Amino acid sequence: MTLEDFLISYVSFSQEELNDILENFTKIEVAKNHLLIKEGQVCKNIYFIEEGMGRSYYLKKDGKEVTQWFFGEGVFMSSADSFFKQSPSYYYLEALDDSVLYSISYGKIETLLAKYHKMETFVRLLSIDMLAKVASKLNAIQFQTARERYDYMNSEFPDISYRVPLGHIASYLGMTQETLSRIRHQA
Repeated sequence: MTLEDFLISYVSFSQEELNDILENFTKIEVAKNHLLIKEGQVCKNIYFIEEGMGRSYYLKKDGKEVTQWFFGEGVFMSSADSFFKQSPSYYYLEALDDSVLYSISYGKIETLLAKYHKMETFVRLLSIDMLAKVASKLNAIQFQTARERYDYMNSEFPDISYRVPLGHIASYLGMTQETLSRIRHQA
């Protein structure tokens, strides 16, 4: 999905509004394993993934990485709390593939929000969708079996098993790699 298609899937922007909004984005290409932000940095940009895949993760005290979220093609990727509050991030943002992204700064988003009421509507609807997905993941971790969490992840990210290391998937699901391997072999 293109950025333009994504925007109009939420709000019916006029072509003039859409052109102006799109001009505020910068196309960037990043290599696999590129870090877009590190823990402690303020997330100054939000990224739309046209091609590739990303993840957010944090480091435990022992240095072990724990995946918080995956971002596939056709979605925005950011450390949302850091971006919207302009505060230090708890997370790292990493490109898992060579990726084509469209980046927009916090300042440009603020300008567009002030300029277009429809942009406010877009951000509100997008925020509601993001909140619903976070709540679904939280419910999955709290109330579902390991198998149900694995099935849920596959429904959200159908080709993830071919694109992401199993260690990242296991940490995202809140299970060991051994448990994940058993579940995958039972499928």
